[in-house]
Amino acid sequence: MEKITDIIESIANEKGLEEAEVSEKVKIAFIQTAKKIFGEDFVYESQIDPVSKKIKLFQKVSVVANDFVLKDGLNEQNFITLDKAKKIDPTIEIGDEISYDINLEKIGRTASQILFNELNYHIQRLLEEKILKHYNEKIGELVHGSVTGVDREQTTYVEVDDIKAYLPMKNRIKDEKFEVGDIINAVIRHVFIDKNQGIKIELSRTSPKFLEALLKAEVPEIKDGSVILKACARIPGKRAKIALSAISPNIDPVGATVGTKGVRINAVSAELKKENIDVIEWSNQPEILVARAMSPAIANSVKISEDKAIVYINPAQKSKAIGKSGLNIRLASMLTGLQIELVETGESKKTNEEAMQDLKNLFGDL
Repeated sequence: MEKITDIIESIANEKGLEEAEVSEKVKIAFIQTAKKIFGEDFVYESQIDPVSKKIKLFQKVSVVANDFVLKDGLNEQNFITLDKAKKIDPTIEIGDEISYDINLEKIGRTASQILFNELNYHIQRLLEEKILKHYNEKIGELVHGSVTGVDREQTTYVEVDDIKAYLPMKNRIKDEKFEVGDIINAVIRHVFIDKNQGIKIELSRTSPKFLEALLKAEVPEIKDGSVILKACARIPGKRAKIALSAISPNIDPVGATVGTKGVRINAVSAELKKENIDVIEWSNQPEILVARAMSPAIANSVKISEDKAIVYINPAQKSKAIGKSGLNIRLASMLTGLQIELVETGESKKTNEEAMQDLKNLFGDL
């Protein structure tokens, strides 16, 4: 057999792996091969000889007392009594182990084929574990890739760094359609190993993390940490709200994010199918934060009661506070984490007929 260390070095270089990691998988592959040939019930060990640079495979047998009673579930061939062991090695004691060499090369093609399959399997698992760890660390980060296909369920397949990722229809913004060859942006939502298909990377364009990632890419102050994105809420393709703070009083977080003439926020909105984005400044005072989150409506006052915010508004502000299809109040609630209740207060403009009726009620018929 070729020197195992040369094989390990070759695999490590070809696959971009650490030699120590490959070495451990190779030893496991030899043990699993022995189990399939000689039986699962035996105890095996494999070692790499640093001198010969070859791998050695052993069956391990424990030395026990002469009156040792075998318990249920144990294989008697994994034990040897002290008297029998002394005949092999007079210095041996109870608790020691005897190792019997196993030479797979003498078994022929069957062992070679099993060993090849085991090596391939364990190296492939090692590669998947490395890829899984790498992409798990990138969950929530922005990636881009080329569309390679769209199936009947409208799942879009995207090649990201030579890995085939997928974008389910539920993770696409409404009415979005992609074709083969399109370059798309998304965030990594979930990474896992499928028994049949290997590494699976799920992408998303509807997650709030996608909006956050786009802002980080578009706004240098967010990327370098001088502006902090404190909270984000969105209803994909329709509207979103973000709350920002700055580490210095000299930085306007809202102005920096919106950009001159709205150039920065408009670029992000364009990527989100023209999703409207409300930008507000964060406050540690929940009453102030809620009042700002209700924009464009103007709140007269806000009262916080446990997990509820009672917002007092003039009747004329009610439609703005609720927003089209209830979007504004829903997003404000999502952004602040509070249930919001509107209470009308103050006077509203009245029609001429209503004003005349009030005068009649006060003075009678004029």
